[in-house]
Amino acid sequence: MATKPSNHNLNGMVTFQNPFPEKPLALFSQSPPTGFYRDGYCRVGPEDKGNHAVAGVLTKEFLDFSASRGNNLRSIGLEPGCKWCLCTARWKEAMEAAKGKDDPVVPKVFLHATDESALNNGITMESLKNFAAEPEAAGGGGSLERKAPITPGVKGGMAKETH
Repeated sequence: MATKPSNHNLNGMVTFQNPFPEKPLALFSQSPPTGFYRDGYCRVGPEDKGNHAVAGVLTKEFLDFSASRGNNLRSIGLEPGCKWCLCTARWKEAMEAAKGKDDPVVPKVFLHATDESALNNGITMESLKNFAAEPEAAGGGGSLERKAPITPGVKGGMAKETH
């Protein structure tokens, strides 16, 4: 299924969207600073080969799972409870390994802060909603929702973790 690019509006300005029509991507976490660009947003760009689009809260089980696949997120200081922009492929792997909807190996997703590019990388809206944090499953809004679109900047550095 082809979808429109996630980073251009009708005026040609670069913007980033969550998976819900007409909703701008929300800030996810600045402590720790997350996102490929370490600006707090789960936005992706051409440099982000891992597509760090899924806004999730880390669990012990996911950290163990990721480490077993060669990406030890604890080595960069992350721990259970941290909000982190996850690689779509790793989140999908965890979802496929899960023994059910409540398996803690799959981080709960914050839809309003997840970049819509996740939908172009093998994750369905149904899957995101199945693992959405409450009350996220109802509509992708939330108290962190931004009212104005963001544009890319130079703040922060690029992610250094491995995949």
